[in-house]
Amino acid sequence: MTLTRRSALVTGSTSGIGLAIARALAREGANVMINGFGDAEEIAALCRDLAAEFGVEVDYDGADLSDPAAAAALVRTTQARFGSLDILVNNAGIQFVAPIEEFPAARWDAIIAINLSSVFHTMSAAIPSMKARGWGRIINVASAHGLVASPFKVAYVAAKHGVVGATKVAAIELANDGVTVNAICPGWVLTPLVERQLQDRARDAGTDVLTESGLMLAEKQPMHRFTSPESIGAMAVFLCSEAASTITGAPLSIDGGWVAQ
Repeated sequence: MTLTRRSALVTGSTSGIGLAIARALAREGANVMINGFGDAEEIAALCRDLAAEFGVEVDYDGADLSDPAAAAALVRTTQARFGSLDILVNNAGIQFVAPIEEFPAARWDAIIAINLSSVFHTMSAAIPSMKARGWGRIINVASAHGLVASPFKVAYVAAKHGVVGATKVAAIELANDGVTVNAICPGWVLTPLVERQLQDRARDAGTDVLTESGLMLAEKQPMHRFTSPESIGAMAVFLCSEAASTITGAPLSIDGGWVAQ
């Protein structure tokens, strides 16, 4: 158990990529604070199941990351609950799609607040104790859209580019403090959200999910294969390992060749 006695906070971790990262860290022995939205009973069951399966402590805080004070308080709550915060994974994010001239200002503000500003607020709150302890791992889940653009996603692309930039700044500032800061940049990931999108596309086009999967992948990726959430969890675990102790400030693509083009 490579992360025994470490404690982690994973935002946006009640499903999808965040949950896969939380599971991967717990499997390696880390105590984990879950955060996100969902049914209260289902989340409570999720915490109990993770704790029982991996023999670690798991707790939940439903902090609304669009609120700067709540984002910072989430870090302090995690530190108080487990005695420290060693691993911060900023994964929470939302999406909206529209041409720029039709993009609602409220949607822009919400996406920037959750996808970008919360990353600043949690890092700012977590960094002092990581520096004091001489060890820390900050992993910001960006996107292929943190490196390249697509139409109709102005807020998401701007936010994810900002996440990559903030990651680089933090990595430089913390380079000699035992704290690494990296960004994982996924392409198409087969999450429940994407599965629902494929079902909707198949219904609207009168095709099937397999056909729409191929079309979706071919739009962006040379490799016509989805990344699994578990693969991203494994990458997060690697970034927490001693083998990755000099990897910092890196936007790490896991995208089937999306940004190689």
